[in-house]
Parts: sequence; C-alpha cells; structure tokens
Amino acid sequence: MVSLVSALTRDELEARLYEAEETLRAIREGEIDAVVIKGGAIEQVFTLEGGGQSYRTFMEAMDIGAAAFDAEGQLLYANQALCTLLDRPADELSGQALLGMLDAVNQTTFRRLLTQALKERQSSEIHVRVGHIERSFLLTGAPIDFGIVSGVAITFTDISEREQIAAAKESERLARSVLASANEAVIVCDRSGRVTHINAAAERICAEAPIGKPFEQAIELTFADASELMSGSDIVAMAAGGTPVQGLEAAVKTSAVDVTDVMISAAPLIVSGDRTQGCVVTLINLSQRKAAERRQALLMGELDHRVKNTLAMVLAISARTASHERTIEDFQKSFSGRIQALAATHTLLSNASWENLQIKDVLRVELAPYATLSSGRITMEGLDISVDSKTAVSLGLVFHELTTNAVKYGALSTRSGKLSVRRIGLLDDGALQIEWEERDGPLVTPPTASGFGQTLISRSLGSGPNGGTRLEYRPSGVVCQIVIPKYGHFLS
Repeated sequence: MVSLVSALTRDELEARLYEAEETLRAIREGEIDAVVIKGGAIEQVFTLEGGGQSYRTFMEAMDIGAAAFDAEGQLLYANQALCTLLDRPADELSGQALLGMLDAVNQTTFRRLLTQALKERQSSEIHVRVGHIERSFLLTGAPIDFGIVSGVAITFTDISEREQIAAAKESERLARSVLASANEAVIVCDRSGRVTHINAAAERICAEAPIGKPFEQAIELTFADASELMSGSDIVAMAAGGTPVQGLEAAVKTSAVDVTDVMISAAPLIVSGDRTQGCVVTLINLSQRKAAERRQALLMGELDHRVKNTLAMVLAISARTASHERTIEDFQKSFSGRIQALAATHTLLSNASWENLQIKDVLRVELAPYATLSSGRITMEGLDISVDSKTAVSLGLVFHELTTNAVKYGALSTRSGKLSVRRIGLLDDGALQIEWEERDGPLVTPPTASGFGQTLISRSLGSGPNGGTRLEYRPSGVVCQIVIPKYGHFLS
C-alpha cells in the first residue's frame, strides 16, 4: 500500500516541510506559545515554555523524522520518528554516529546541507542503507538557535517507496523499449508460464492475442529430435525455475510464410534480488539457413545420383567402344572424343546451374573445333529451346557422333560441304522434332556394318514415338531426324 507521504509530489512535500520550518521559526522567535497537533480525531496541545525541552516536545509530535545539529554537525537530538526510520535507538545516532551510516558520497551531500542550512533553508536527497534495504530520504534543513548556540534543524522524509515506484515505471519503460528495438522475437513469461510481454517480431509468429495465454498456446513449436519428449512449456518451466536453455532448434507453425524454423533460447527473469519472476524467451529466425541446408542436401543427393549415372555411362561407352575398335590407338581416339563430348556438355550444364540449357549451346560446343558458324557452311534455325539436363547429355553425345562422322566422311570433310540443323516442330504427342541435314559433301553410301557410333545415336534419346533418332544415308548427305520427348524440352 502506498503511504500518504509517498503519494505526495516533491513540490507538495517541500511545501509541507516549509510550513514545518516556519512553525519552528515562530517557536524560536517567540511568536507563539502553544502548538496544536492533530492526530486522527484527537487534538493535542503543547505549551511552549522555552528552552530545549520545548523543541524536543514539538519534534516528538511530528510524524516525520527530525533532528537538531550544532554548527559542527554534532547530533543534539533526534525524534522517535527518525529513530524508527533509521532502525536505530537515539543513543546510537548521537554525535557523529549518524554520519557514520552514510557512504562517502552521501556524507559529502549531508555536510554540504549542514553548512548551507546554517544560513538559509536548503533541501537535498541522500541514500542510506537501513539493514539490508537501501532507503532514500528528502532532507530539509533550516537555521535554529539554542539560546546562544546556532545550529540546524533537519527533517527526514522517507521517499523510498515513491522512488521505487518511479524506478519501476522507468524500468518498465526501458524494458518495453528494449523489446521494441530487438530484431529477434522476444517473449516474456511470468512464473506460471503465461505470456506477459512480446515485441513486434514475436507478434508475427504468435497466435492471435497471445498476451495472457500459456506459452504453448501462444506459439506452436515442434522439436524434430525430441518431439515426444519436449515442448515449449517445458523450456519455459526450466527457465522460470532458474535453469537457462540455449540454442534449441524447432519448427514453428505460423501464418508468417518467411518464418518456418527458429532457434529458441530461454533465460530466468530476475527483476530484483535473487527471486526469479519468470523467463525471457528469444527466437531467432533460422528459416533461410534451414532452407539452404535442405537445398544443399537435395543438391548433394542429386550430385551423387548424377555422378553414379555419369560413371555408369563412361563404363558403358568404354566397353562398347572397345568392342568396336581394332587397336588401342583407335580405342583411345574414339573413347577420348566421346568422354570429351560428355565433359563439354557437363561444363555447359554446370555453368547454367543445371537448368535452362539450350539446344543451340550444346550443338555449338560440338561443332566449334571444326567450323565456325560465321563461315556460312553451318546454319542453325529455331534451336533456342531449353532442355533438361538428361536430354542435354544425350544430345551432346548424339551431336558428337554426328559431327565426328561428318568430319571424317560427310559434309564437314570438304570445303564445299554444308550442314543445316533446324527445328521441324512439335508432334501430336508434344515431342519436339529437329533435323540434322548434310549436303554438298562426298557421295554417301550406307555402311555395311553398324558401329557403336550409330548405336549411340539411335539409343541416346530412347526409341519409339516418344523419342529417338532415325538416320538416313541419302546420296546427297546424311539426314538425322531427332525426336526429343515432351518431358525433355520446355517448348510449349
């Protein structure tokens, strides 16, 4: 409960103290011969007969602490109200004993007040440790004469409660400012685990109207590694009980699409003394990091899959090339060319982040060592079509075999030969058809035996109506119809 004194403002306190000092002055100068003190419904009349006893009688009737000091700062008299405030008997406050209760800073303040109050009325604040409690007092001093001796009368008004209320309000204001300025989500809970304060970042991920709700109702958390053993309320209970919790990762169910994963920490909330008043929970947004980790795991799995597929393809190319070549030199030349074609396509895919690679890019890499597109011998039409990574690898091998044959025996083996690669269009089932056509080169005759190159061309894109290749050995030049399945290209 707030006392009457604590409820008064500083100006009101000083006004009342001034009235008290004026009464003391009137007593000292003999302007009055009696004082009426009203306490509740009872009025007491004190007759002033002169001498020090009159001052003591008057001071004892005051409901605030009061004391008289000589010019040297020696305590001459302290009323019972002051003894109660300081929790000391009067004999333990005499002389310089009261000063001994003060630290160096407050002793300096007190001595300055004594010196100045010998001349005129002065006020100051001091802080005194009474037992285990720090208390604050408003001191008002005024000159007083004890016969032929001058001194100072000082009143002590306990303003501790008022200052505690002001400090609590300021502390609350600062706490709210800290909450508001924090980038991370912050939730404050009381000892029972109910939410008392949250900041703006926490509002985005909490349930509607979280204040006053239990923590587990205010925000829904799931701990992947211990979903059956731990909940948000367990963390709050541990922290409110004095045990900090740090760095636990959890998934959060929220309407905020950019927050899916958080790192939660909780610490005891100690407002004053050693008593825990609740806990402070902080939640750091890990959504971007966790998304990156999931993407990295996906990419690692995809990389593992692609490496295995590539190695299997290399082994197959090696075995089939070896079965169709007669000498080590022929094998080395054919095998190296096919692996280089595979590597060139992989380089293109890597540079394009394994997506949006166009047919013209794959073809240009294979033709580059033998002829430039600006020479007029090679034309491309409508090949700015993106394909998936698997189709790109297959096309790279097909174009490599076609280019190798054209350089050895076909249109690219003579200066007059020409090559056209163009898009024919979409088939009824959505498959894309392109055409490789050689002309003006040497006379073409069909091969008597099928080599691995022909097998590679015919099988790389599959067979049947949904994809594959068809080779024609026309006298004017080789023509290859290439059909890319609907799922392998991105032309709509």
